[in-house]
Amino acid sequence: MENLGFVLTCILTIAALFAVAYLLQKWLCRDIKPFANTHYITYTAVFACLAAVLMLVEIPLFFAPSFYKLDLSEIPILICTFYLGPVAGVAAELVKVLVKLLLKGTSTAFVGDYANFVVGCSFVLPASLVYHARPGKRSALLGMLVGTLVLTVVGSTFNAVYLLPKFAALYGIPMEAIVGMGTKVNSAITSVSTLVLFAVVPFNLLKGAVVSGLTFLLYKRISPILHRNDEKRVQRRALKRQGA
Repeated sequence: MENLGFVLTCILTIAALFAVAYLLQKWLCRDIKPFANTHYITYTAVFACLAAVLMLVEIPLFFAPSFYKLDLSEIPILICTFYLGPVAGVAAELVKVLVKLLLKGTSTAFVGDYANFVVGCSFVLPASLVYHARPGKRSALLGMLVGTLVLTVVGSTFNAVYLLPKFAALYGIPMEAIVGMGTKVNSAITSVSTLVLFAVVPFNLLKGAVVSGLTFLLYKRISPILHRNDEKRVQRRALKRQGA
């Protein structure tokens, strides 16, 4: 029953995030071009697969326990949302996790993978919405700043309320032992709240800042390539619709 409950929670969360992304994209993102389905699906899949590969490269951090490692998988996802919109970003997050599971499997009984999807969406969705409200360099920077703040709040709260207790129950480890792993790297960590404050919050801020900075540098160079033939693609799709 517990496993069934977890599966249902995952399905409902995925459905809810897609619904939110779709509604907000429809109401707020007027600039997104109506690409053909093949173009949309192909690019989303490419960015998701790149993200899955990057997800396999994990960087340990000196200020956090060993189970917190930095990966740069949100860079392709963020570029995808800037190009195709929030719905594509959520889809790419989901495909990224699924591809990673195929390549490496799971060491957390899917709990960590579920958390990666939720927290990743909390970053790329706000960033994408702010950017598409008024596309430009300033809105991209503002969007990534907002995304980083939302990521920090959601990621830290999610760890404290759900993820850490779930890991403790999953592996039969007392919460004190998990806190103790944090104490070894930082003597100020003496409880779940201080673990979140001194490890999880800096971790999320650092991830948001690094991903944002690298995405900003890369997107300026990739964007002209992505958008080069957009108008032709849209025109071809319009002609096909008229012909139908």
